[in-house]
Amino acid sequence: MTDWRPDRLDRRLPNLRTRARLQSSLRQWFAREGFVEVETPILQVAPGAEVHLSGFVTGWELPDGEERVRWLHSSPEFAMKKLLAGGVPRLFQFARVFRNAEGSALHHPEFTMLEWYRAGVGYETIMDDCAALLALTDVKELRWEDRVCDPTAMPERLTVVEAFERYAGVDLLATVGSAEMLSRTSGIAMHAGDSWEDVFFRIMFEKIEHRLGAGRPTILCEYPISMAALARAKPGDPRVAERFELYCCGVELANAFGELTDPAIQRARLQADMDEKERLYGVRWPVDSDFLAALEHGLPDCAGIALGFDRLVMLATGANHIEEVLWLPVR
Repeated sequence: MTDWRPDRLDRRLPNLRTRARLQSSLRQWFAREGFVEVETPILQVAPGAEVHLSGFVTGWELPDGEERVRWLHSSPEFAMKKLLAGGVPRLFQFARVFRNAEGSALHHPEFTMLEWYRAGVGYETIMDDCAALLALTDVKELRWEDRVCDPTAMPERLTVVEAFERYAGVDLLATVGSAEMLSRTSGIAMHAGDSWEDVFFRIMFEKIEHRLGAGRPTILCEYPISMAALARAKPGDPRVAERFELYCCGVELANAFGELTDPAIQRARLQADMDEKERLYGVRWPVDSDFLAALEHGLPDCAGIALGFDRLVMLATGANHIEEVLWLPVR
């Protein structure tokens, strides 16, 4: 509880000054690109749609005595898409977001998400944005543990299928739906009760992630459609989704979508995700009906991304722990 003490704060100050400089540079870049900075409510009907995340819940007491359940958002995605539907074509936000039951060198219960959306473009434009923003770190190399990455290098674009073939020797799409086949062909052990997705993530962790973003950034794209989340299917290949993740030094920095705009498909996906959450963890989050109403009103063709700003600062400074780039960690 003494992170404010001069001796402890002084050790973090070089990183924190880099944090402030980078945040200012990013804001200037977004302004030049014609974006408007927005602020959306932290308190939401639903914290998000992620199956494996745990949220923070609170009670909102109204003046008449009514109490409503609200959640601290895990991402401003739903709210920002409502603004897209309302007619804001380019928007970004440095959002404080919250994820319970998390803590590691790369995780903190409260952190900063840089999220931005563009209407009228494909997700390839967001890939170009990532390359431009990485260069704004203004450092010679990004660093994590013993890995380095040139932030000015053109990112490698690698599909998930290509990554599994290259690093795990697996024809991924041939195994979809069969955890046993995926386990057998990859050599990664399958545990009792594992789903296909469970084995997928174990392979990612053990064989693939640490190799991504080595020397230059990696854009890992075209996830299997079962992992589309809020992304649309790729035109011409409905087996995969317009989803990519940005990696540097083996660290996932961002998650992006060519956004799904069909309200019926989105409703079905949200319900399925909450069914799976309830099956695995015994809880389910509400579905934000106002978000679905925005889709029904009409979400324009668009693409968007959520980038972990604290992680970007970590790699730019070579910090070993996320708390080294926070002004005051949660205690």
